[in-house]
Amino acid sequence: MILYNVTTNIHESVHDQWMIWMQYKHIPEILATGKFSSARMVRVLIEEEMGGVTYSVQYATDSKETLEKYYQEDAPAFREEGLKLFGDKMLAFRTELELIADY
Repeated sequence: MILYNVTTNIHESVHDQWMIWMQYKHIPEILATGKFSSARMVRVLIEEEMGGVTYSVQYATDSKETLEKYYQEDAPAFREEGLKLFGDKMLAFRTELELIADY
């Protein structure tokens, strides 16, 4: 299993709007692509010097190939929407993880 992890720091001034968008629009739309089987959203408890609140969303997919299809077919529009809505009040970085085992 591959985990596509998106870590986002969101400015306090748009935090509530961003949370509503993430929970009721963005994450459901990403899952609706059919390329991910689940998503988990967690808050990062370490406080950043730059302020804001940091979250991590992990999307589970079956393979690196499926993730590549997401990058090609879906990701640009999702990233563009986030930039349009939140601009420089949102800073995100992405990590690809391979699940070795659950205990």
